[in-house]
Amino acid sequence: MRHWLRALGFRPLGPRQRERNTIWDTPKRLLKKRGCLLRLRTVGKRGWITFKGPRQRQQGFKVRTEWEAEVAPAASAEKILQALGYQPVFRYEKFRTTYTQRGRRGGEALLDETPIGTYLELEGAQAWIGRVARQLGYAPKDFITKTYAELYLAWCRRRQQPPGDMVFRRGRTSL
Repeated sequence: MRHWLRALGFRPLGPRQRERNTIWDTPKRLLKKRGCLLRLRTVGKRGWITFKGPRQRQQGFKVRTEWEAEVAPAASAEKILQALGYQPVFRYEKFRTTYTQRGRRGGEALLDETPIGTYLELEGAQAWIGRVARQLGYAPKDFITKTYAELYLAWCRRRQQPPGDMVFRRGRTSL
């Protein structure tokens, strides 16, 4: 995939980074019942809190309202979320490399290496996503619109393993 992205003029925006993500909800899972998501993502000591509204499927695309704010240090955001009555409900990790096309705007290609596999996320305008996907040899029927939690639960079912958090084994820093 890295080779194909380079062939299309994509270059890494920065170094590959290890992300730790925690999904938060109320004890009664009120956000999930509404189809919403509250996530705290950390890279080192920096953090980003993200709210995502309900999913809207549009011709094979996943569209969500999303608001994000940087928080530092991330540990303070955890304390605020806990004080507001939220609790961690799912943790997942990944190594992410963000790619952009030089001289072209419209979106980013995000290469995510996770404990259950490697995924490419194209984020941007639908026309841009469709064009880049076609250039990479993919059609809308190939698009995955599931969340990492949904992908992980399906992965656990196929392996007949009880689900937990989707994290790398202790001490493992690369795939």
